[in-house]
Amino acid sequence: MITLDKINAVKKKKRKRVGRGDASGFGKTCGRGTKGQKARSKIRPGFEGGQMPLTRRIPKRKGFSNIFQKKFSVLNVLDLEKNFKAGEKIDYTVLLKMGLVKKNRPVKVLGNGELKRALMVEVQAFSSQAKKKIESAKGKAVVVQMTQEKKAKDQKIPEKKIGLKLKQKKPSQKTSQDKIVRKVTKESKTR
Repeated sequence: MITLDKINAVKKKKRKRVGRGDASGFGKTCGRGTKGQKARSKIRPGFEGGQMPLTRRIPKRKGFSNIFQKKFSVLNVLDLEKNFKAGEKIDYTVLLKMGLVKKNRPVKVLGNGELKRALMVEVQAFSSQAKKKIESAKGKAVVVQMTQEKKAKDQKIPEKKIGLKLKQKKPSQKTSQDKIVRKVTKESKTR
C-alpha cells in the first residue's frame, strides 16, 4: 500500500534557460530567430498578423427569442396512467399538490404512453394524440383557462410597496374677493 511517506517525488521538467551562450543552442536570439514581430514581443492569442481573425470572421447573433412564447408544464398520458385511478377528476391544483407540474405555468398533456383508465382531465392544453387517447379510454379532455388563486392577504398590498402616495388636497386657491380686499387694504395704507 502506498502511504504519503513512500510516494516518490514527482519529477519536474526543468525550464529551458535561454540566452546563456551559443554552446547551449539557445543563446543570442534565444530560439526566436532573427528580427520580426515574433522575435521582439509577445503576440496576443488569436492575432493572425492583421488578417481578419476567426472570431470576427464567423457570423453571430443568429436567431431570436420569442417574447410571446408560452411555457407549459408538460405532462404525458403515461404519467396520468401511473398516478391516478379510474374515474378521478384531474385539474391543475391536483397536479400541483402531487408535484407533477410547476407552479404558475399552464399544463399541456402530450400523447406519450398508453391510457386504459377513464379519467376526467381539465387542463389548459392537449396534443391531438393525447386527446384521442383520453377519449378512447372513455374519459374526458376539457380545456380550461388558467386561474391564479391568491389568498386575501396577498391581494392587499401596502402602499409603501406599491410606491403610491395619496395626494392631499391643497388649501383652496384664494378667491377673487380676497384679491380685491388686499388691493383695498394696500390702497388705504398708501394714503
